This record gives sequence, C-alpha cells and structure tokens, in this order.
Amino acid sequence: MKRKIIKFSIISLLIFMFVIFYKSLNKSNFYEPKSSIKDIPKFLAKSFYSKEEVDSKKIFNQDKFYLLNIWASWCLPCRDEHFILVNLNKNEKLEIIGLNYKDNVDNAKKFLNELGDPYQTILLDQDGTKAIEWGAFGVPETFLIYKNKIIKKFIGPLNQKSYEEINQIIK
Repeated sequence: MKRKIIKFSIISLLIFMFVIFYKSLNKSNFYEPKSSIKDIPKFLAKSFYSKEEVDSKKIFNQDKFYLLNIWASWCLPCRDEHFILVNLNKNEKLEIIGLNYKDNVDNAKKFLNELGDPYQTILLDQDGTKAIEWGAFGVPETFLIYKNKIIKKFIGPLNQKSYEEINQIIK
C-alpha cells in the first residue's frame, strides 16, 4: 500500500511538471519593456568633445524633430545601425543627438572616425544614469522627439523599417 502511494505521488509530480513545462513552451520569450516616459527628461551632461557641462534645455528646441540615440563603441548592434543614422543625418528636418553610454572616449572617437559622425551633439553618460532617466533598457535605443515629447521609441538597432518610419513621421 505504501509503495502504491509513493508510486502514485511520483507519477502525479511528473505529470504536474510536464504540464507546467508544456504550458511554458507556448509563452513568448521576447520581452519588450514598456516605458511610460512621455516628456523628455531634463538633465546635465558633459559634452563629448569639450567636456563642458551642457543643460538639456539648451539642446532641445520646441519646433524641431530630434533623434536621441544611445550608443557605445563596444556595442555591435550600434555598429550595425550606424549607417542608418548617417543616412538620417542627411534630412535637414532632423537633428541627431548622441548619448555615449558607459564608453571609453578614445574608443568612441575611433568608432566615429571609422564609421562617420552623424551627431550634431554628443553627450557623455559614463555611469549610465542619463539613459535610465530616459527609460532606456540597454543600447542601442533611439527616441524620436518633437516639442519636447517622446513621440516614438525604438528599442534595439535601427533598421530599414525604422528608417522609413522616421522619415514618414517627420515629413
């Protein structure tokens, strides 16, 4: 009798574990975080080239489209998306701001010398706090801004689809 109870318990436990694992197979592993930030954050950051402190209020003008791109030279997807930023830089209605994330400045300068510099302004985020204030979860992330509001957030590297979407919005 005792053996039958143990056997039944083990079989029940195995069936229970199988059902749990089977149900979890149907769930998506892709996690896309949602950000509730709509207004652009106000912050102070050092300029990439001059190392002078810059107030974000002086960068973002009300009646212009901006693209804030959070990037780093050590980030391979940043390298992949860079040609999209270079092409977007040709659009006169858009100003691209770079936020260099937890990077070695010399490596970042080599990155820009090699691939081109699409940024009108580059700010430093040595400890990652500026990116957190923007609601970023990693690099690269890009924010399309108009009238000091985030109108679109792109998680991950920009691609041809996001390039067309940005151009369509700023038309």
